Amino acid sequence: MPAAGPGAPPSHPAPGGQPTPSHAAVPPNRIRGFKRYLNSFFKDHAFIRMIYKNMFKISPRLYRSSQPTPRHIAQAARLGVRTVINLRGRRDNCGSWVLEDEACTRHGLTLVNFAVNSRDAPKKHILHQARQIWRDAQYPVLMHCKAGSDRVGFMSVLYQFVHEGVPLKTALGQLSPKYGHLRHAKTGILDHFFETFLAYAQAQGIEPNVDAFYIWVDDVYDPPEFKKTFMTRWWASVLADKVLRRE
Repeated sequence: MPAAGPGAPPSHPAPGGQPTPSHAAVPPNRIRGFKRYLNSFFKDHAFIRMIYKNMFKISPRLYRSSQPTPRHIAQAARLGVRTVINLRGRRDNCGSWVLEDEACTRHGLTLVNFAVNSRDAPKKHILHQARQIWRDAQYPVLMHCKAGSDRVGFMSVLYQFVHEGVPLKTALGQLSPKYGHLRHAKTGILDHFFETFLAYAQAQGIEPNVDAFYIWVDDVYDPPEFKKTFMTRWWASVLADKVLRRE
């Protein structure tokens, strides 16, 4: 997936990771006008992110954050960011996404829409496609989900481990209460995924490196069976789903 340079039209990968032309006709369900601000502010809870954007620099080349507002996109451009990776996927009926898309175009940033789950077993093709996206991206990169806690935490672990060679046990610090992540809620399945691999590597007496990880993903990891091994705590699920209304 070639990345566009500054000033070039951004590409818009679909939820499966495949790019769709940026010049394609605007879908009829795309939210327009002042409604996109109201939708972003109230329905998508942008009023919270205007106060706290949960943004951190986790490597010399990558920032993680919550859903950026147009103002945050402008700030990212001033920091030198060239690519924005949106882990929520393309959402033409979401004011926050429409405003982000417009802001990236305005500031010459490439917007990569790459949908990732936060409450389900990680999908094998996502784990492989993420690796390719990071290879092709123009850096620095800003990567985000909605709250900046779970999906971007999971992908930050994967990025540091796979792309920068950080030991997995160290990279797991990206899934932390510091960023708002709740490991005892349904989103804890993300921690459990990496911990399952580490337990497998220890049992097999092998080094938990990137090559071993992808061999495990391809040949051992069974998402339906893996899900059966994960348990949540009711209070944490209520907090994440009903109070914080995480995606």
